[in-house]
Formats: sequence, C-alpha cells, structure tokens
Amino acid sequence: MLKVDRPKTLKENALESLRDAITSDVFKPGERLVERNLCESMGVSRTVVRECIRHLESERLIVGIPNAGFVVATISGDEVKEIYDIRIMLECSAVRSCALNADEAVVKELHQLREKIANCLQNEDIMQALKLTTEFYKLIFTTGGKHVAWDLVERLNARISRLRALTLSSAGRKTKGPDNLLNIINAIEQKDTDRAEEICKKHLTEAAEIASKLT
Repeated sequence: MLKVDRPKTLKENALESLRDAITSDVFKPGERLVERNLCESMGVSRTVVRECIRHLESERLIVGIPNAGFVVATISGDEVKEIYDIRIMLECSAVRSCALNADEAVVKELHQLREKIANCLQNEDIMQALKLTTEFYKLIFTTGGKHVAWDLVERLNARISRLRALTLSSAGRKTKGPDNLLNIINAIEQKDTDRAEEICKKHLTEAAEIASKLT
C-alpha cells in the first residue's frame, strides 16, 4: 500500500505547538495554564485546548491540581535519574543491535540526520533538532529490531525531549552532542558493538549529570 502524508489537523497543530512551548521552557515548570489564554494565543476553541491538555497530561508534561486547574509538570531529580537509567539500558542495547544489522543505506541516513541535527543546533533551532534526534534514535532502534523497546521510549519521548532541551543549554553541549553521535555512527559503520555501546553510555551519562544539576 502506498503511503500518503495527510495535512495535520487543527488539534494536532495545537498539540504540537503547546508541547513545543513546554519543551522549550516558554511555559515553565509549575506555571498555571489558563484555557482562555491558550485559546486566544493559539486561535483555537476551548474544546481543542482541553483535548490537548488531556493528551499532554497523559505524557506527564502537565498535571492537574485540585481547585487550581492544570500546571506544567516539574521533573524531580529521582525522575531524571530513572529516565536516564532507562535510556542507558535501552539505547545501549539498541546501538549494539544496530551495529550488527546496519547496512550502507542506514549508515548514510544516520550521517544525514546527524548533520541536520548539528546544523539546527548551530542555528539555534532547538525544536527541529529535537525532532530530528528522535528520528535518529528511531532509525537505530528499528534497524536493530528493537521495536518493543522503541515503543517504551516513545512513551517517554515528551519528557526525554524536555530534558534534552535542558541539557543543550549547558556550555559546549550543542557541539559535544553531535560529536558523540558521529562517534556512535562510526562505531556502527565499523560493526564495533562494544565501542558503539561504550560511546552511547558515555554520551548519556554526561547528559544525565548535566540534567541532574539543572533540575
């Protein structure tokens, strides 16, 4: 069956806009979200706003407070540690499997995605860099046959992107991150599973340390 991309619905566009605003810290942790203001700023109905809020609540980006409405969720130090522990376990396994299975076409696509990520970071387009980073890791997981693991990562992706955006604010991370991805790709291309896993773990451990200091 041929795949035909369809235009995004009004709700999908509003959801993406609100999610991006939370990820990029336009709406800060603990900040109350007022339906009327969101309707006006996004030009959508209250029904759409409420659907978006329910969706983002399921992603743990928003929490409901009794008698106070909804606020942007905070991520505790314990949650940061747990999220990165899960990422290290799943992503290190995925890069090992990818190194065993990747062909020239996959390696080429990984290089192209990494270059786009690096360019976006240099141009301060953080949100597009985050979206491309998700594509980068999806390719690694699917190439390695880690489809169930990717399903688990997708459930965390909203919070993962929020933490990535946070760590990118630290000095040198916008350069160091893409450099680490390049080293991972090179190890995958050489089918060096141990090296790929080692670099991946180091990359995530560094990010975890930065995120822990900033949350």
